[in-house]
Amino acid sequence: MTKESPFKYFRTSPEIIRLAVMMYVRFPLSLRNVEDLLHERGIEISHESVRFWWNRFGPMFASEIRARRAERLRSGPQWRWHLDEVFVKINGERHYLWRAVDHEGEVLESFVTKTRDRKSALKFLKKTMRRYGRPEAIVTDLLRSYGAALKAIGAANLQQTGRWLNNRAENSHLPFRRRERAMLRFRRTRSLQKFVAVHASIFNHFNSERSFYSRANFKKIRAAALAEWRGLCAG
Repeated sequence: MTKESPFKYFRTSPEIIRLAVMMYVRFPLSLRNVEDLLHERGIEISHESVRFWWNRFGPMFASEIRARRAERLRSGPQWRWHLDEVFVKINGERHYLWRAVDHEGEVLESFVTKTRDRKSALKFLKKTMRRYGRPEAIVTDLLRSYGAALKAIGAANLQQTGRWLNNRAENSHLPFRRRERAMLRFRRTRSLQKFVAVHASIFNHFNSERSFYSRANFKKIRAAALAEWRGLCAG
Protein backbone atom coordinates (compact mmCIF):
# COMPACT_ATOMS: atom_id res chain seq x y z
CA MET A 1 0.00 0.00 0.00
CA THR A 2 1.40 3.37 -1.04
CA LYS A 3 1.86 5.85 1.78
CA GLU A 4 -0.15 9.05 1.37
CA SER A 5 1.94 12.17 0.78
CA PRO A 6 1.87 14.66 3.70
CA PHE A 7 1.87 17.47 1.11
CA LYS A 8 -1.33 16.23 -0.56
CA TYR A 9 -3.68 19.06 0.42
CA PHE A 10 -1.18 21.93 0.19
CA ARG A 11 -1.24 24.26 -2.80
CA THR A 12 2.40 25.20 -2.26
CA SER A 13 4.90 22.78 -3.81
CA PRO A 14 6.85 20.39 -1.52
CA GLU A 15 10.13 21.88 -2.83
CA ILE A 16 9.23 25.34 -1.49
CA ILE A 17 8.05 23.93 1.84
CA ARG A 18 11.28 21.96 2.29
CA LEU A 19 13.34 25.02 1.37
CA ALA A 20 11.51 27.26 3.84
CA VAL A 21 11.83 24.74 6.69
CA MET A 22 15.52 24.17 5.98
CA MET A 23 16.29 27.91 5.91
CA TYR A 24 14.44 28.61 9.15
CA VAL A 25 15.74 25.69 11.19
CA ARG A 26 19.24 25.34 9.80
CA PHE A 27 20.29 29.01 9.76
CA PRO A 28 19.90 31.69 12.48
CA LEU A 29 17.04 33.42 10.64
CA SER A 30 13.73 34.78 11.86
CA LEU A 31 10.42 33.92 10.20
CA ARG A 32 10.39 37.30 8.48
CA ASN A 33 13.97 36.83 7.31
CA VAL A 34 12.89 33.64 5.54
CA GLU A 35 9.89 35.44 4.03
CA ASP A 36 12.16 38.19 2.64
CA LEU A 37 14.74 35.75 1.26
CA LEU A 38 12.07 33.74 -0.52
CA HIS A 39 10.55 36.98 -1.87
CA GLU A 40 13.90 37.78 -3.50
CA ARG A 41 13.64 34.42 -5.27
CA GLY A 42 10.15 35.24 -6.57
CA ILE A 43 8.28 33.18 -3.98
CA GLU A 44 5.49 35.13 -2.29
CA ILE A 45 4.53 33.66 1.10
CA SER A 46 3.75 34.96 4.57
CA HIS A 47 6.01 34.44 7.57
CA GLU A 48 3.03 32.77 9.23
CA SER A 49 3.13 30.15 6.48
CA VAL A 50 6.76 29.48 7.37
CA ARG A 51 5.73 29.11 11.04
CA PHE A 52 2.98 26.65 10.13
CA TRP A 53 5.21 24.65 7.80
CA TRP A 54 8.05 24.16 10.27
CA ASN A 55 5.61 23.18 13.01
CA ARG A 56 3.82 20.75 10.70
CA PHE A 57 6.66 19.29 8.65
CA GLY A 58 9.77 19.93 10.78
CA PRO A 59 9.09 16.97 13.12
CA MET A 60 8.32 14.73 10.11
CA PHE A 61 11.61 15.58 8.42
CA ALA A 62 13.54 15.19 11.68
CA SER A 63 11.88 11.84 12.44
CA GLU A 64 12.84 10.44 9.03
CA ILE A 65 16.43 11.67 9.40
CA ARG A 66 16.68 10.19 12.92
CA ALA A 67 15.24 6.85 11.80
CA ARG A 68 17.82 6.51 9.03
CA ARG A 69 20.66 7.53 11.34
CA ALA A 70 19.54 5.27 14.20
CA GLU A 71 19.35 2.28 11.85
CA ARG A 72 22.90 2.96 10.66
CA LEU A 73 24.28 3.55 14.16
CA ARG A 74 22.69 0.43 15.65
CA SER A 75 24.39 -1.69 13.00
CA GLY A 76 27.84 -0.31 13.89
CA PRO A 77 29.89 0.13 17.08
CA GLN A 78 28.86 2.76 19.63
CA TRP A 79 32.33 3.87 20.65
CA ARG A 80 31.91 6.91 22.82
CA TRP A 81 29.18 9.31 23.88
CA HIS A 82 29.67 12.80 25.27
CA LEU A 83 26.97 14.10 27.63
CA ASP A 84 26.49 17.69 28.74
CA GLU A 85 23.76 20.04 29.91
CA VAL A 86 23.21 23.81 29.64
CA PHE A 87 20.62 26.06 31.19
CA VAL A 88 17.88 27.61 29.06
CA LYS A 89 15.44 30.23 30.27
CA ILE A 90 11.75 29.87 29.46
CA ASN A 91 9.71 32.90 30.51
CA GLY A 92 12.45 33.78 32.97
CA GLU A 93 12.45 30.33 34.58
CA ARG A 94 15.60 28.19 34.37
CA HIS A 95 15.40 24.83 32.61
CA TYR A 96 18.12 22.44 31.49
CA LEU A 97 18.88 21.15 28.02
CA TRP A 98 20.64 17.77 28.09
CA ARG A 99 22.52 16.67 25.00
CA ALA A 100 24.20 13.42 23.95
CA VAL A 101 26.83 13.61 21.19
CA ASP A 102 28.63 10.69 19.57
CA HIS A 103 32.36 10.37 18.86
CA GLU A 104 31.91 12.05 15.44
CA GLY A 105 30.17 15.10 16.87
CA GLU A 106 26.63 14.22 15.77
CA VAL A 107 23.87 15.04 18.23
CA LEU A 108 22.11 11.83 19.25
CA GLU A 109 19.49 13.18 21.64
CA SER A 110 18.30 16.49 23.11
CA PHE A 111 16.13 16.53 26.21
CA VAL A 112 14.65 19.41 28.26
CA THR A 113 13.93 19.17 32.01
CA LYS A 114 13.24 21.55 34.88
CA THR A 115 15.94 20.00 37.07
CA ARG A 116 19.34 18.38 36.61
CA ASP A 117 19.13 15.76 39.33
CA ARG A 118 19.52 11.98 39.24
CA LYS A 119 15.94 11.43 38.07
CA SER A 120 16.36 13.73 35.06
CA ALA A 121 19.74 12.27 34.11
CA LEU A 122 18.36 8.73 34.38
CA LYS A 123 15.39 9.53 32.16
CA PHE A 124 17.69 11.13 29.60
CA LEU A 125 20.09 8.16 29.56
CA LYS A 126 17.32 5.58 29.25
CA LYS A 127 15.73 7.45 26.38
CA THR A 128 19.04 7.69 24.49
CA MET A 129 20.04 4.06 25.08
CA ARG A 130 16.60 2.82 24.07
CA ARG A 131 17.10 4.40 20.66
CA TYR A 132 20.81 3.84 20.04
CA GLY A 133 21.91 1.02 22.31
CA ARG A 134 24.76 1.14 24.85
CA PRO A 135 28.15 2.74 24.03
CA GLU A 136 31.59 1.55 25.04
CA ALA A 137 32.32 4.75 27.00
CA ILE A 138 30.38 7.78 28.26
CA VAL A 139 32.24 11.07 28.80
CA THR A 140 30.64 13.51 31.25
CA ASP A 141 31.54 16.49 33.39
CA LEU A 142 31.73 16.25 37.18
CA LEU A 143 27.98 16.62 37.76
CA ARG A 144 27.09 13.92 40.33
CA SER A 145 23.75 13.22 38.68
CA TYR A 146 25.52 11.41 35.84
CA GLY A 147 27.35 9.06 38.17
CA ALA A 148 24.20 8.28 40.15
CA ALA A 149 22.15 7.64 36.98
CA LEU A 150 24.83 5.42 35.42
CA LYS A 151 25.11 3.45 38.63
CA ALA A 152 21.36 2.89 38.64
CA ILE A 153 21.46 1.26 35.19
CA GLY A 154 24.64 -0.70 35.88
CA ALA A 155 26.87 1.35 33.62
CA ALA A 156 29.07 3.16 36.16
CA ASN A 157 32.18 1.54 34.66
CA LEU A 158 31.53 3.34 31.35
CA GLN A 159 31.86 6.84 32.78
CA GLN A 160 34.92 8.94 31.94
CA THR A 161 35.65 12.44 33.26
CA GLY A 162 38.57 14.76 32.73
CA ARG A 163 39.65 18.20 31.65
CA TRP A 164 38.87 18.94 27.99
CA LEU A 165 37.54 15.42 27.40
CA ASN A 166 34.01 16.76 26.96
CA ASN A 167 34.75 19.62 24.56
CA ARG A 168 32.84 17.86 21.79
CA ALA A 169 29.58 18.02 23.75
CA GLU A 170 30.16 21.60 24.89
CA ASN A 171 30.82 22.74 21.33
CA SER A 172 27.60 21.10 20.17
CA HIS A 173 25.62 23.72 22.09
CA LEU A 174 26.94 26.61 19.98
CA PRO A 175 24.63 26.21 16.93
CA PHE A 176 21.63 26.02 19.25
CA ARG A 177 22.72 29.15 21.12
CA ARG A 178 22.87 31.07 17.84
CA ARG A 179 19.33 29.96 17.00
CA GLU A 180 18.14 30.80 20.50
CA ARG A 181 19.32 34.41 20.12
CA ALA A 182 17.67 34.72 16.70
CA MET A 183 14.37 33.41 18.11
CA LEU A 184 14.54 35.70 21.18
CA ARG A 185 14.38 32.62 23.42
CA PHE A 186 11.40 30.37 24.07
CA ARG A 187 8.09 30.74 25.87
CA ARG A 188 7.07 27.12 26.48
CA THR A 189 8.90 23.93 27.40
CA ARG A 190 7.01 22.02 24.74
CA SER A 191 8.05 24.38 21.96
CA LEU A 192 11.68 24.26 23.12
CA GLN A 193 11.74 20.44 23.18
CA LYS A 194 10.16 20.33 19.74
CA PHE A 195 12.58 22.82 18.24
CA VAL A 196 15.79 21.33 19.67
CA ALA A 197 14.82 17.88 18.39
CA VAL A 198 14.18 19.20 14.88
CA HIS A 199 17.22 21.50 14.91
CA ALA A 200 19.60 18.75 16.04
CA SER A 201 18.47 16.35 13.30
CA ILE A 202 18.70 18.93 10.52
CA PHE A 203 22.05 20.22 11.78
CA ASN A 204 23.38 16.64 11.80
CA HIS A 205 22.13 16.10 8.27
CA PHE A 206 24.01 19.07 6.81
CA ASN A 207 27.03 19.07 9.14
CA SER A 208 29.85 17.62 7.02
CA GLU A 209 32.89 18.96 8.97
CA ARG A 210 34.45 20.43 5.85
CA SER A 211 37.88 20.80 7.48
CA PHE A 212 38.29 16.99 7.29
CA TYR A 213 37.75 16.75 3.52
CA SER A 214 39.19 18.13 0.32
CA ARG A 215 37.10 20.72 -1.47
CA ALA A 216 36.02 18.20 -4.12
CA ASN A 217 34.86 15.63 -1.56
CA PHE A 218 33.12 18.28 0.53
CA LYS A 219 31.10 19.40 -2.51
CA LYS A 220 30.04 15.79 -3.18
CA ILE A 221 28.98 15.26 0.44
CA ARG A 222 27.07 18.56 0.50
CA ALA A 223 25.29 17.74 -2.75
CA ALA A 224 24.36 14.27 -1.45
CA ALA A 225 22.92 15.74 1.77
CA LEU A 226 20.86 18.25 -0.21
CA ALA A 227 19.59 15.58 -2.59
CA GLU A 228 18.56 13.40 0.35
CA TRP A 229 16.81 16.37 1.98
CA ARG A 230 14.78 17.01 -1.19
CA GLY A 231 13.55 13.42 -1.05
CA LEU A 232 12.27 13.50 2.55
CA CYS A 233 8.60 12.54 2.98
CA ALA A 234 8.35 12.00 -0.76
CA GLY A 235 5.89 9.17 -0.23
